[in-house]
This record gives sequence, structure tokens and C-alpha cells, in this order.
Amino acid sequence: MFKKRIDFKKIAYRVVMPILTAIVLGLEAFLLYKFPEKALIFGIGSIVAYVVIFIAIAVLAGVLDKKTREKVGPRIEDVIYDRVNVEGVPCVICDINNKILWTNKFTPKAINKKSVVGMSVEKLFGYVLKENSTPKNKTPESVLYADERYVVDETRLDSGEERCFLLSFVNITELTERKTFIRNKEKVVAYVIIDNIDEILRFEQERYREISAKIEVILRGWCDSVNGMLKEYEKDKYIFIFDREDLDEFIKSEFDVLDKVREIKAGRSNIPVTLSMGIASVEGTMGEKEKIAQQALDMALQRGGDQAAVRIGERVLFYGGLVNTLQNRVKVRSRVIASELLTCINEAGNVLVMAHKFPDYDAIGASVGIARLAMMCKKKVNIVTAFKDANVKRCLKLLEGYDNMKGVFVNASKGLDLVRTDTLLIVVDVNNAKMFESPELAKMVDNIIYIDHHRKTAEFEKEPLLSYIEPSASSASEIVAELLEQVLPVDFLTPMDANMIYSGILLDTKHFTKGVGTKTHSASMYLRDHGAQYESIQNLFKTNLFDYKKEIKYAETLDTYRNCFAIAINENGKDSLDRIMNAKVADKMLSLEGVSASFALVRIGNTVAISARSNGSVNVQLILEELKGGGRFDEAGAQVVLNEKMPNMQRVLDRLKQAIDDKINMDE
Repeated sequence: MFKKRIDFKKIAYRVVMPILTAIVLGLEAFLLYKFPEKALIFGIGSIVAYVVIFIAIAVLAGVLDKKTREKVGPRIEDVIYDRVNVEGVPCVICDINNKILWTNKFTPKAINKKSVVGMSVEKLFGYVLKENSTPKNKTPESVLYADERYVVDETRLDSGEERCFLLSFVNITELTERKTFIRNKEKVVAYVIIDNIDEILRFEQERYREISAKIEVILRGWCDSVNGMLKEYEKDKYIFIFDREDLDEFIKSEFDVLDKVREIKAGRSNIPVTLSMGIASVEGTMGEKEKIAQQALDMALQRGGDQAAVRIGERVLFYGGLVNTLQNRVKVRSRVIASELLTCINEAGNVLVMAHKFPDYDAIGASVGIARLAMMCKKKVNIVTAFKDANVKRCLKLLEGYDNMKGVFVNASKGLDLVRTDTLLIVVDVNNAKMFESPELAKMVDNIIYIDHHRKTAEFEKEPLLSYIEPSASSASEIVAELLEQVLPVDFLTPMDANMIYSGILLDTKHFTKGVGTKTHSASMYLRDHGAQYESIQNLFKTNLFDYKKEIKYAETLDTYRNCFAIAINENGKDSLDRIMNAKVADKMLSLEGVSASFALVRIGNTVAISARSNGSVNVQLILEELKGGGRFDEAGAQVVLNEKMPNMQRVLDRLKQAIDDKINMDE
């Protein structure tokens, strides 16, 4: 390899000249200070000196540069000659318009053509000159011709006014094949667990062996089909190791093993058995892959199970998720989480509680419950929220008169001022950082805890101290009530606290008509025992005449898509009240006959908010994830920012319908 040629002209003009200029000017300033009466003479003298120095340096740099060219030039010419005539590398020379002007003797043999002079490089090889490269038509890293892969070395050649380019095609077919082979044989680590068999067979324990054996037969067959290794390391929990090339086949089939297991029905209600998988296809040691596979499995479970979470490099792909989550009746996990939560609060200097933007009663109720728990631990606690929000105003009005809640609610700006090194941030009813009331606050705090009932959509930016994401729960308020029941002393929860948490459950269950499980009733009974009364909070759910008129406007745009999806839009939204109205409209549309899922869209400024609801037969979360949204199986939302690709409501509506089509086609 040649050493980099020294550019004497560049050194002279960029380094030497500025230094000498500074010396001349400094000397001139000194002489003017000593002999001010001779200023004109010194000025003329300095100009003459500067010109002489400039000419001398230019001549010297030119001489040195010429000597270097004379020394290195022939060697560079030899390299180009060897490349073009000796090394067997196909080479062509083309002009700025891609027209081939000349080829060496190796080119016709490589491309099996006698002559290509006059043809276009781009049309023949698919190669775009770097000077002609655009965002839509970029220079490729390599080109494929006649089943051979080439990397192109482009050198600019200028001869007078004519500009041309020497292109050398280096064959990397064998190297590419070896890379592909090594990639395909990389080991992939997967964790596989049976989600719900214990819960399904709680009252039919005698059938456990039968069902478990059927599932294992399917898993063993799946493993043997790719010559992988499957080991059961714990009851109904497996580790699966296989080759990377087999993962491509699993992805093509969209993990049809999930469907095969789902065909096994169990329990009195004939409920399908489901699997969850965490798969890691990343670079690193087997230990690192195992750790990432465990993280992927946790994500699959936090999204509700019945799915495979596949980590490929930095991307996470999800497959499955067709069955709604069953609610677990056992409270062992909530008891453990409650204890860990209490420990974290006791170790904190102060506690901040935050929910999502435009908080609903579930977010506010869960926040109040967590704040009460922090008060029990005698910690300073504040709930970060937006005071302008209509829901917050209504709740604050109900909380008037409770001295221990005065000053607890603060805005995002004040919340940032309260951050300390030992501050604990507890995020409720949301796990997507983009939806936080204050994303900046989450970035500032080191210690974070998540409590949510929405399916997890992405990995956390910071590893939390504790994460309790339970998609089977009806609401975040239900989860918080269950935690409080485990650790809060009797009579410490006030009737107003209970009412706030109860309103969250009422909102998300649509007054106990949707997503209600055993734990929902248990949490409600706990709150009722502590003074929660529907009569005290019924005003929160009333619709005023102005909102009622808005609902009628939605009805004017109501339409059905594919006979079972109800869609309504509002082009003239103004504030957070319209977002709330949007969610209510989606709820009401779901009650229409023949509707399996409903979507309400409202435009507020340059954002289109989408609220989606399902009767349980359609996973609206998977649909809205295509629009960067998220949520739960039967309740989801998205915020679409209008831009060049998505300039108006119609384009957003078209994208939504496309996402619905993709989901339907996937199921079919």
C-alpha cells in the first residue's frame, strides 16, 4: 500500500501563510508603536514583504509538489495499468451521461458480450455514478450481473474539459456466498412457554397431562423439522436453539406453530391454548443471545401473549396475538409486585406520578391511588398532569376539600423542577414514551416504574426498576386497586380516593359491560368497601348538549368498511375535549349491529387522533400498530402527524383501510 501523498500546496496556504502573516502584522504593529511618524513607510514595506513571501512560498510549494508527483505518479500509473490490464478485473470508462466509452479485455468475457461501447452503465449493470446519485436513485453498494455479485470501484478521470469515470468491477460472489453461509448457520436462541394452560385447567387438573402432551408433540415436530434443539427447563417452559436460515422460514410462515397449538382447546369454555415466544437473532455470545431472548419473551407476555417477539438486530417483529388475554385469578404476582413497589418508594427521596397526555379517568384514578401509597410511606409525592384538560378539571373539583391532596397535582414544568438524583417516577396507564405527559421528565429521572394494562409496543429507553404490565386487566385503576389491597392499611384509602380509582374502572369497562374479569369485580368490591359510590361520580360520565351535537356530526360521516368495520371522521377538532369525544364515538359505534370493530378519527391541528374499539373478534392493537399506535387487543389508539407522505385526513383513512386489509389477509 502507498503512503498518502503530502499536499505541500495545501500545507503552505493553510498553515505556513497564516503564521507568516501573523508575524508580519505583529512586527508592523510593534514598529508603528515605536516609530509612529514612519507609518507610511512601514505600511508599504509590510505589503512588499507579504507579496515577496507569498511568491516565494508558492514557488517552493510548487517545486516540492512537482517532485512528489514525479516520484509517486509513475507508481500510481502502474497500479492503474495493473488493474486494467493484468489483474483480470473488468473495467469500463464512461462519461458523465453513463455512456460507455471503452472497456478492457476482461469485460466482454465477464458479461458474455462482444462489445458494450455506447451502452448505458446504469441500464446494463444497474450502477448509478456517484455524481448522478439522488435520494430516489442512490449509488448501490454492489451490483448483480449474470448471477455474479460485483462491488464497483469508481475513479474520476478528467482530461481537459471532458469528465469521465473509470469503473472497476471486483467480483465478490464467493465472498458474499461465504458471508451468507456463515449468517445462515448462526445460532438463534428462543424461549417458548405455554401461556395459559394452568389457568384453563384450574378446575380440570386431571386433563393436564393430556393437554401438555399434545402441545409437546407439536413443539417436538416443529423442532425436528429444522434439526433444532428443544429442552424443557421448567414445567411448560422450553428453550429452543436453531439456525438463522430456519428463522427466515418461520417468519415466512408467520409462526404457524402458534396456530397449531391454538387448535388445542381445553377447559369448560373450550378456550384455545396459546404459546408465547421470545427469539433473539443478534450478534454476540450465546449468553448475550439468551438474555435478549428472555427480554423478547417478556415483551411478548406484556403484550398479552399468544405471539412471537423476534429480535433481529435492533428491530423487534411480532407475529400472532390473535386471542384476547385471559385474566389470571391468582394474586401471587400482584402481591410480589406490591411488595417490590413499596420497597422502591421507601428508598426514594420523592415520588412523581405521571400518566399519558390527555389523561382519562383511568389515568387519573391510577395516579391518585399510587399517590396515596406514597403518602402512606410518608414520601413527598406529586402527580404531573395538564391542568387545562377537561377531565383533570372535573376530578380536581371533586377532590376539593381534601387537604392532603392540595398541591399534589403539578404541571410538567413544575415536575421537572422537582427531579432529584433519588427521585422515583411511577408511570401509569401508558408504556410508550411518545405518549407520556412529559417525555422530558422521563429522560431526566433514573429510577422509573411502569404500571399499565396496555400491551407493550417497544423496548424501554431506560431499564425500569419495576415493570407491571398486565394486558388481561380491564384498566390501570384495577391494577392499582389490587396493589393497594395487598399493602395499604385498613381505612387509609379515603372515599374520594376510592371514587377516583373506581371511575377509572367504570370508564375502561364501559360500566362493567366489557373486559370484566374476576379481578375486576374483586378490585371493585375492595373500592366499594372503602366508600366508592357510583352516585358520587356519575356526573363525570354525563354528556352535555354541546358534546351531543358533536356526536351527531360524526354520525353524518359514519360508513362501514368490509361490512364489519365502522369508521367515522371529524375534520374540525380543536382540543383535548374532541379527543375524549372521539373515544366515546368509537365506543358507541361498536354497539351497532354487525360491527366487529370501530374506528373514530378526529383532526386536531396537524395531527389525526384515531380511537379504535373491538368486540373481541378483531385485534385492533395490531391494526393501529401499523400507524405507529398501540393499546390493547380490544381497545387501541394512534396519533398520526400529517406530513408530505400523509398530508390529509383522506390519506390517513386510506392507510387505516390498508392496515385493516393487511390484518384480514394475514388471518386468512
